[in-house]
Amino acid sequence: MDTAKFPDHFDCETITGITLDHLPRDGSLGRTRRYAKGTDLWQADDAADRVYFLRRGRVAIMTATPDQRPVLLRTIEAGQTFGELCLCTARTRNRETTATALVSCEAIEIKLGSFVSYLRQNRQALEALVCTLCLRLTDTERRVEMLAHRGAEQRLGRLMIRLGTSGARTRRDGRETVTLSLSHNELARMAGMTRPHVTVTLGRLRRRGLVRYKREGPLRVDVPALTAYLGGLVRGVK
Repeated sequence: MDTAKFPDHFDCETITGITLDHLPRDGSLGRTRRYAKGTDLWQADDAADRVYFLRRGRVAIMTATPDQRPVLLRTIEAGQTFGELCLCTARTRNRETTATALVSCEAIEIKLGSFVSYLRQNRQALEALVCTLCLRLTDTERRVEMLAHRGAEQRLGRLMIRLGTSGARTRRDGRETVTLSLSHNELARMAGMTRPHVTVTLGRLRRRGLVRYKREGPLRVDVPALTAYLGGLVRGVK
């Protein structure tokens, strides 16, 4: 478990989140599925009766709101599990989200009943799943807190700080910075904003020296300075 990314979970470091390593090595659980870039792994009205483990690639989990702007809920990286919902009610629920391959992907697809049966026989895998669900809950609560901010600078700024928690680096002058390899469009989808709004907001933050970026380059965030600035906005100090 990446305790740097989840500092609230240092006490959980004796267990880890569930990964491919927790599955039988003989391939007896689930089947391998391959998806081309841009292909949907599931759509909003599909039944929530599958669990996935991503072998390679990246997958975007999005809200499915035809009348509103979709929000990027989570990006799944290789080795991670996804598609898990409440295991006791999933048989009667639809996804209500979409999952799309951002690049060519390969995943292990496991039927819910088979996965539950396996967890009953493998305590280590069950403990790892509980850890994963705890981490996802923490991440979700932080996302809700971020999305609750109506101000563009607060919303986007807190999103960048949260995303960069595990990538902090100290510069020679002692400033702590993070580097985010995300496009303005990706940030917009995660923050529930339009791309032009994100670009304008980043421009304001750059003029204040809180972020640095060039066209088609990475985004570098001065974490302490941005945190202090956002705190000042809450207190009415500009």
